[in-house]
Amino acid sequence: MADITVTAAQVSPIFPEKAEIIDAIASEAITQGQLVYLTTAGKAAVADANAAGKEQVRGIALKKAAAGQAVSILKRGHVAGFDVSAKNGDIALYLSDTAGAMADAASATKTVNVGRVAVLTDKSGTKVVYFEADWLRSW
Repeated sequence: MADITVTAAQVSPIFPEKAEIIDAIASEAITQGQLVYLTTAGKAAVADANAAGKEQVRGIALKKAAAGQAVSILKRGHVAGFDVSAKNGDIALYLSDTAGAMADAASATKTVNVGRVAVLTDKSGTKVVYFEADWLRSW
């Protein structure tokens, strides 16, 4: 499993009018681009495939937040900032064993699908992440 490189400052929805974005209060420090889950208190925290309870991915943090601050979270949509240019289009992406990271293969602990590599219709066929949090599933 290889983690997908993220450039935090570039993480943003590509088609914001079609994206689903929610807000939450951070329960810990969160970096822009990290995958997050919601605690039982409804606060955002960094997701992790090999930590019980933290594998409940609910979105991608769209900005940096300290504990107690508001953070916008992409629940569904195309997102920039992740380097998937060398990946094949339409491959599945997963929550990583690295806290807050996305990977190109499932964790040995839990298989948590979070999206796919999408190829845009621009002339160069830019590859981006299509992310969709599964809010109905429990791992």
